[in-house]
Amino acid sequence: MESTGIYWLNLFLLLEDYGFEVYLVNARYVKNVSGRKTDMSDAEWIQTLHSCGLLTNSFQPDNYTRKLRCYSRHRQNLIRQASRYIQHMQKSMELMNLKLHKVIRDIAGKTGMTIVGAILQGEHDAETLAELRDRSIRASKETIVKSLQGTWREEFIFTLQQAYDAYNFTQRQISECDEKIHKALKERSCEINQGLEVVIEKKSTRKKNRNTPKFDLDSYLKVHFGVDLTQIDGIDSLSGMNILAEIGSDFSKWPTRKQFLSWLNLVSNNKKSGGRLISSHMLNRKNTAGLIFRKCGSCLWKSKGPLGDYYRIQRAKNGGKAAAIATGNKLASVVYTMVTRQVEYDETILQSMKRNSQLRRLNNLKKKVEHLQKTLEEAA
Repeated sequence: MESTGIYWLNLFLLLEDYGFEVYLVNARYVKNVSGRKTDMSDAEWIQTLHSCGLLTNSFQPDNYTRKLRCYSRHRQNLIRQASRYIQHMQKSMELMNLKLHKVIRDIAGKTGMTIVGAILQGEHDAETLAELRDRSIRASKETIVKSLQGTWREEFIFTLQQAYDAYNFTQRQISECDEKIHKALKERSCEINQGLEVVIEKKSTRKKNRNTPKFDLDSYLKVHFGVDLTQIDGIDSLSGMNILAEIGSDFSKWPTRKQFLSWLNLVSNNKKSGGRLISSHMLNRKNTAGLIFRKCGSCLWKSKGPLGDYYRIQRAKNGGKAAAIATGNKLASVVYTMVTRQVEYDETILQSMKRNSQLRRLNNLKKKVEHLQKTLEEAA
C-alpha cells in the first residue's frame, strides 16, 4: 500500500484487524512509472516491485502506541494554539499602550492572568492592578504601575476578552487530553506490571516545563521503557512521553543503532562513487521523532554536563542547526543503548569518552609541534 496523506489509514487498520500483513510503502520509492501514470498502472507497478522484494515496509506502531501518538500530537497542537492566543492578548495590550508583557516574563503566569482578568472585569486603576502581582515578580510595584498606564478603548478590551477566553478554553482542552493520556498510560502500566498499580516515586527536584502534564510521568515512563530516560540531560518528562508516543517502547524493529539513527533522519545521506564522497546532505524528509531529539539537543546550550559541552563545541564549529542534529544523534544513541540493553544512564562513560578525545587531540598537536620543530631545525 502506498502512503498518500492520511487516506491509507482506514483501510490499513481494517486489513490489519483481519490478520493481513500490510506493507506501507513510501511513495518516494515507487514514483517512477514508465508511460502514462494512472491509478491502475501505479498499483500494478507497486505489485511488481513488491513481488520482487524491492519494497521495504515503513515503521508503524501498535494500536496502543498509535492511540498515545494521537493524543500526544493533538496535545501539541493545542499548546501551539494556546501560544497564539497569548500573542493575541499581547497585541491587544500593545494597542492599548499597556506594557505589562514587557515587564513580567510570562503574561500567561499567575501575575499576568490575574491582572488581565481584573482588567476584563472593569478594574482600570493602575495602583490597584499592581497590588495583584505575585511576590516572586522581580519588577517593582512602581514599574508595573507605569506599564499599566494605557488607553482603555472598548474595541481593544473586546479583542483581549476574546483571546483570554480562547486561551482558557484551550487550557481546559489540554487538561482533558492529559486525562486521556493518564488513563492510557495507567492501563498499559498495569498490564506490564501484571495487574499491579504503578508505584509513584518521589518527584525529582528538576524544574518542569509549564506544559508538562500535572500527573507523575516519570514513573510511567520507567515502567514502559524499563529505564529512566529523564536522567539524560536534555530529556525531560514531556520529551520522554513524546518519544514513547512516536516510537513506542519496543526498539526491536531497528536491529542496529545505525538503522535507528537513519530512520530518525539524524545522519547524513552519504553518496560515494569510485571510493570518493560525492555528497553528504541531509535528506529532506520529516520525522517527528527525530525532531524531538533535535529539540532536546538544542536545549543543552546551558548544560554543564558532557552533552552540553558537545553541543557548544558543535555549535561553534558548524552552527546551531548542525549542532542540534549532531547532539540529537548522540541523545538518540544513548536512548537506544539504554532501552535495548536495559542499562541506566551513566554520565561517567560520556566523560571518559570526552577525556579520551581530548587526549587524542593533544597527542596529535604534540606530533605537529615536533614535526614543525624538526622542519625548523633542518632549515636552520
